[in-house]
Amino acid sequence: MLIQRPQDIAPSEITTEALYHGRRSFIQRAGSLALLGSSGLLADTALAAPLTGFRPGAPLPADKPTRLKDITSYNNYYEFGLDKDEPARTAGALKTRPWTVTVEGLCNKPRSFALDDLLKLAPLEERIYRMRCVEGWSMVIPWVGFPLSSLLKLVEPQGSAKFVAFSTLADRAQMPGLQRPVLNWPYTEGLRLDEALHPLTILAVGLYGETLLPQNGAPIRLVVPWKYGFKGAKSIVRIRLIEAMPATAWNTAAPQEYGFYSNVNPDVDHPRWSQATERRIGEFSKRKTLPFNGYAEQVAALYTGMDLKKHF
Repeated sequence: MLIQRPQDIAPSEITTEALYHGRRSFIQRAGSLALLGSSGLLADTALAAPLTGFRPGAPLPADKPTRLKDITSYNNYYEFGLDKDEPARTAGALKTRPWTVTVEGLCNKPRSFALDDLLKLAPLEERIYRMRCVEGWSMVIPWVGFPLSSLLKLVEPQGSAKFVAFSTLADRAQMPGLQRPVLNWPYTEGLRLDEALHPLTILAVGLYGETLLPQNGAPIRLVVPWKYGFKGAKSIVRIRLIEAMPATAWNTAAPQEYGFYSNVNPDVDHPRWSQATERRIGEFSKRKTLPFNGYAEQVAALYTGMDLKKHF
């Protein structure tokens, strides 16, 4: 299934920017206030703020975006708790400013970026992506972000760089889930360099037109829509360009269950459940899982000649 690019979108399909921001801001704040008020976390640090100057995207054919309430209240973010509703209740105190992302390793121009500098690297875009969790549920999320390639090209990867490794915040003072030895903290993830440079791969800084809430990975997170959701490292603080495949959190913890590539594949079951179907949050019935989460036309060529059942 194709993603509509800007040149494919008719002017009549695009909501005016003023109307878009007004409506999104109202929806987001209403949802956030209701959620945080009911959980006792109604604080300025937990509220999203409007993002401006980005181009709204067109919905995917036949894919209705998931409700904001569900996106912000049903989360996997183990640093803030193991249950799906815990991050929305415990992540509100996360301090997202000041925030710095360090890019280092096999690159000619390593440097650290303040969050405001990252927001100026490339024009922000809305990307309405299907997101598939390895546990069998899925969402359609209107992310706002910029291509990861914009950041990587700025630091000039060296010829020996083959992989990109991501490390996330691990602050016991702010993240109660770190008290549980579920994983080796900090949370780490990785991509092959060509995957990281692919135009579908983005660093998201918002959703539904406003900045990310903590439970969704504030202030900046990785989004790779053809891979299972755990590949999307949240609250990123360090990015490294390296030569060897990096160790990643879930692949290290359970290599028989979670491969490095983690491409959505209905033909490769998790040892404890099938991946052939999924349940879209907000829907009652299940639907068939699409290879590469429906993005095969854009990304399948990255894996030409690979046995995707072996390299899962």
